[in-house]
Formats: sequence, structure tokens, C-alpha cells
Amino acid sequence: MSDLNLKALYQEIILDHNRNPRNFKKMDDASCSVDGYNPLCGDHYTIFLKLDHDIIREISFQGSGCAISKASASVMSTVLKGKTRAEAEEWFEKFHHLVRGESNSGGSMDELGKLAAFAGVSEFPARVKCAILPWHTMKNALEEKKETVSTE
Repeated sequence: MSDLNLKALYQEIILDHNRNPRNFKKMDDASCSVDGYNPLCGDHYTIFLKLDHDIIREISFQGSGCAISKASASVMSTVLKGKTRAEAEEWFEKFHHLVRGESNSGGSMDELGKLAAFAGVSEFPARVKCAILPWHTMKNALEEKKETVSTE
């Protein structure tokens, strides 16, 4: 597949998850929930987790923000459902490296699946905070930290 076709596919994944976010709902019986806020862009989300010992049984989010942040939260929710805490931490690291443009992304683009759509974010440093906000918020929820996550 050419680079142009790949970029178009990645853009379509982000647009689709922005228009039709997966797991976009409040979870009343969540084990934990944490708010995240990006004052630069105005992104504001709450991440909800339902944990069963070390396994993420359910993950959802609510809030609003730019297309990058909403798509990031949506894809994250589909990737992490059913994963252990340790696996979620590994995916956090892979995604963090990916959006920062670090070569050690922890896997090939094929292994990253739909997360690979965010590879181009590294070209726009102000947007990295948009993409990573849901992930940092999820990490705080996993660690049972209650304070609001801020990108500042």
C-alpha cells in the first residue's frame, strides 16, 4: 500500500472514531473514574474503568474535545477492553512512543492495529497532548489516582 493510501486510511480511522466513538457512555458501576483536561485545546474527558482483579472488564468515556482526542479515547477503549493492568501499561508505553515519534514504539505498525493511525500526530507537537490525554487519564484510573489529569 502506498504512503498516500496509508495516510488516507489512517485519516479515515480517526474521522470514523470521532464521528462514531466506541464506548462513549457513562459507566454508573465503574470501579474507578478519573477526569482529564487539556486547557490548550479544551479537551475534557472522564475515563471509566470496571476492573475485575487485574483485568479491565469494561472501559468507557464521556466528554468532549477535538477529533484527535475523541478518536484516541475511542480506539483506546476498544484496544484495552479485556486486557490486564500490565498489558494496559504496555499499550500506554507503545502509544506514547508512537505519538511522540520515537522509533522505539514497541511494535510494528501491523501490531499496533488501529493505533497506528495516530503515527502522524508526532508531526504536530501541539496535538500530541490531545492524543495522549485519554491514555494518561486511563493510567491514573488504573493506579486509582483520583486527581484530574492535566496536560499542563
